[in-house]
Amino acid sequence: MNRNPLIPFFIIMVFGIGLTIGLSFKGLGDAKELAKEKKGGEKTEQAAAANPEQFYQQTCSSCHGQNYEGGVGPALKGVGDRLSPDEIKNVLQNGRGSMPPGLVPSDKLDEMTKWLSELK
Repeated sequence: MNRNPLIPFFIIMVFGIGLTIGLSFKGLGDAKELAKEKKGGEKTEQAAAANPEQFYQQTCSSCHGQNYEGGVGPALKGVGDRLSPDEIKNVLQNGRGSMPPGLVPSDKLDEMTKWLSELK
């Protein structure tokens, strides 16, 4: 009983083409969903932080410490005594040393500046 040796390859090819087409349509649906999120649909966790303390815990505490004691970055306790609010805002916007610029979104800059300047 001789079988055609090409039949398994043909079945695999048909299955592969069908899978490719199916996943393409799935990807198109996901692309539309991602575009909605980018246009302002769902917010990310970081942007959704309700207050400066929560934003700090999510974004800054890995370098500045859970209790503002410093680590990779400098200690933030009493930073309002060392820097003026304008200097703090400048650091948050433009970075300094190993701190990259733009970590704090522009809509949270004033709120974070006020909170940091009052931090004891």
